[in-house]
Amino acid sequence: MRMFSLLAAGATDVSPLFAVLSLMLLLAVLVSLVLAKLKQNFLIGYLICGLLIANTGLLGIIGGEGSEMDGVITHLAELGVILLMFTLGIEFSLDELKHLWRVSLFGGGIQVGTISLVGGSIIWLSGKYPGAEIVVLAVSVALSSTAVSMKSFQDMGQPNNPSARTALAIALFDDIVVILFLLILPSIYGHGEGSVAGGISLAILKGLLFLGGALLLGRYGITPLLHAVARTRSRELFTLAVVALCAGVAVLGAVLGLSPALGAFAAGLVVSESIYRHRIMADIMPFKDLFLAIFFISVGLQINLGVVVSDWMRILGFSVLILIIKGTVAFNVARIFKLPLRPALLTGAALSSSGEFSLVLLAKAADYRPEDPATQQLLLSCAALTMATVPLLMRGSGPLGFFLERRGWFVPKKKPLAETLSHSQGIKELSDHAVICGYGPVGRAMNEALKRSGVETLVLELNSDTVRALKAAGQRVLFADASHPEALELAGIGRARLVAFTFPSVELTRAAVPLVREHNSRIVILGRVKFSSEIEQLRDLDIEVIHDERESSVAMIHAAREIYQRVTLSDDDIRKIADE
Repeated sequence: MRMFSLLAAGATDVSPLFAVLSLMLLLAVLVSLVLAKLKQNFLIGYLICGLLIANTGLLGIIGGEGSEMDGVITHLAELGVILLMFTLGIEFSLDELKHLWRVSLFGGGIQVGTISLVGGSIIWLSGKYPGAEIVVLAVSVALSSTAVSMKSFQDMGQPNNPSARTALAIALFDDIVVILFLLILPSIYGHGEGSVAGGISLAILKGLLFLGGALLLGRYGITPLLHAVARTRSRELFTLAVVALCAGVAVLGAVLGLSPALGAFAAGLVVSESIYRHRIMADIMPFKDLFLAIFFISVGLQINLGVVVSDWMRILGFSVLILIIKGTVAFNVARIFKLPLRPALLTGAALSSSGEFSLVLLAKAADYRPEDPATQQLLLSCAALTMATVPLLMRGSGPLGFFLERRGWFVPKKKPLAETLSHSQGIKELSDHAVICGYGPVGRAMNEALKRSGVETLVLELNSDTVRALKAAGQRVLFADASHPEALELAGIGRARLVAFTFPSVELTRAAVPLVREHNSRIVILGRVKFSSEIEQLRDLDIEVIHDERESSVAMIHAAREIYQRVTLSDDDIRKIADE
């Protein structure tokens, strides 16, 4: 106890925000190590961290409790929401929406509409809530956890299978619903201008104008700025510019009377369709994990275990009800779009929980209605419990599918609709392709030779002008750094047969090769060096090395042999001489 007293005394000189954030991150690492051993989803560990911090007296040790600490927790939660919405904007793909629009519009509409009607009816029958509250609660329950489901698909090694594609399509519809409700929440609760219908119409108009203005600003202001930053080839400056963009547009949204979360989404949307999208995703991806950690820990911080214990039967009952109803609806949506039994069960399991954006919506709604701690704790606890259950349900869907098929309860479909679920001619469907890092003269020649031979290629390049030209010509290209693991993952390196580092930079090649091997241990890797002194550095990595000086020597001797007919050296002799 004396040690805790000393810690508490010393903590008085530390900012509460810094103290809480430090404790959150440290505990997240420790809990995640345990979950890694158990092969469980880290996002669930973040919820557990928040629960431990809030309910074990740790807050009192590091910085006191009461209104000041409540304010710190609220600020952290709001920061997590803003950062989460920014990454949502970046990942929101109009190309994906165009290709998956049928599943997204009809499948997402059926899922959200059905759950909202069922949930709204149950809430209405309770007789405890007014009409506006029923609408918001019903829609919040209908939203599923994109973060947990997509992370679980990745952990299972199935990020692009039909179940994941269906879940992604429905998640896109959920994203649109979230943005819409963030706009109209004040009007729903009667805080808008004029009547409810007029306030909602005006809010939607303001939101559309803001998003349209943000896109125009992006095209004529922000994109040229990013061009200038990209030409500096400075990774630090590029990352700084992206973070400044997020913060600036989020603040602009707040100044104009809209949500900072909507502003952050608009900031992400500005760059989502630009040539810099994949570079930004590669740079932001590590921060995204941090954003998710802060958000989910902040959710756990708001759960009172005392209330949970005293109300456990109701929490458990509602959680089971949510999982059953949402899972059943999502399963039937997948079957409507002709998914076989096991993929449909996996889709149902992935979309069966409440989600992070349910909590975002509820947090924003709290600004417009009287505080209701009992309802807030119930919804938080149900969301946390259902999200924690999703990875287990997804793993169990396969054995359940085998069991049902053996019993003959469902006749497996031949295959899902290719038109509906396959990806457009883009990067995600590439396999057995060649990844060409750098598009100088060597990269250009190699790309052209492989394409003429019928080999699919993908170029990674950091010259923004080159990327724009290649994109306009229809070449698959990413504005990304080949030494970033996220960039290699986006390039589908795990499905590629060849990766060629066409630039003679030993340092960058040495940094990238181990990352490539982590994704694909059987891939063929070509590297390039200028000087003989660098050859061994790359051969130690067990890759095929192209030596510029040696190849130049061979080419010159061949040219000399054509001039002097008396030179009778064979090709093998010439290469041996060049190797000496």
